Formats: sequence, C-alpha cells, structure tokens
Amino acid sequence: MAKFYVQCGSIETILVAESPESAAMNALDQMLQSHLWIYDDNGLSEQDCRDHLMIEALLHLAPTVRVSEQGFSREDAIEIGTPETIEMWHRLMIGMKRLFASAGMPTRSMTSIGCVPTVTFTAPRVPR
Repeated sequence: MAKFYVQCGSIETILVAESPESAAMNALDQMLQSHLWIYDDNGLSEQDCRDHLMIEALLHLAPTVRVSEQGFSREDAIEIGTPETIEMWHRLMIGMKRLFASAGMPTRSMTSIGCVPTVTFTAPRVPR
C-alpha cells in the first residue's frame, strides 16, 4: 500500500491506500459520512440518495479529485472525476444496506456504521 496526497475542493488529506482510486474514495468517504442519514430515510429512493450526493458534490467539491504519491498541488497528479467517485461510494452504501437486509440483520441505521471522520469538512453556508 502506498501513501497518497489527496485534494478535492476543501479536502486535503494524506492517507494510505491500495490505488489512487481507492485513495480518492477514502478521502470523499470522510466528507460524505455526514450524509449517511439519507440512506436511513425510507421516503428517499436510491436515486434520490444519489441525487442528493451529486448536488452536495456540485456545491462543495471540485470537479476532480487530485491524487499524487509525491505531494499536494503537483502537476503530475492523477485526476479522478468527483461524480464517478461519488457514484462508487453511493453504490457501496446501497450494497451495504442491501447486504444487511438480505442477511436478516436487525434494522440498522447506516449512520451507526459510519466512522469518525479524520478530515474536518465544513460546508460553506450558501443562500438558497
């Protein structure tokens, strides 16, 4: 496993991962933990959850996740699409929710499975 420097909007973190794609997903996972509640809302469809995440990404993240093994703000950083990374994260959350249900596990809040984020992300207040 390698050490990666990951940047996306206000996210700037260093982490260990198996690949640049995994590093991008891990970095966004830390920010998206605060949105796990959408998977507990029975009034929201899977598409509604996805749409919510994409809107949050448009409002608060850069269009790409920049990943480098050399450092931050490097010209040679790999750029991975933020929407594609969000889509992978969303599929993972849906898969986990379905797995819990098919395993016959008692109803469990998705927010209860989240970890404490290591990256502090404060969304700017945007007038609506």
